Amino acid sequence: MDMLVVGLCFTFFCLAITAAVFAAATRPQASAEIAQQPEVPVVNAAPARFFANRVTPTIPAPIPIPVEVLLQELENHVRLEQAAAESFVAYPTHAMLHSKTTSPFVN
Repeated sequence: MDMLVVGLCFTFFCLAITAAVFAAATRPQASAEIAQQPEVPVVNAAPARFFANRVTPTIPAPIPIPVEVLLQELENHVRLEQAAAESFVAYPTHAMLHSKTTSPFVN
């Protein structure tokens, strides 16, 4: 029981100190203290000269790829994936499940 009373007294003492410090930190400053502060001269920012003037990069126009070529690549990819699936169904193994494909569209 004595330890509980000592703990409560210590807690109230710490709470009173914390409240006093908080009140001192949040009160507004007096106008006399503000008037005594020296004025800070305003410095205008100089224009940036570190980097050269911006030059827009010349990007070459993309080479147009015919739609037929893209369709042929997609069909080849589908054929490879179907062949891989059929070979796994015919002979399922753990190694076959995690083997890499030969398709160029793999992430």
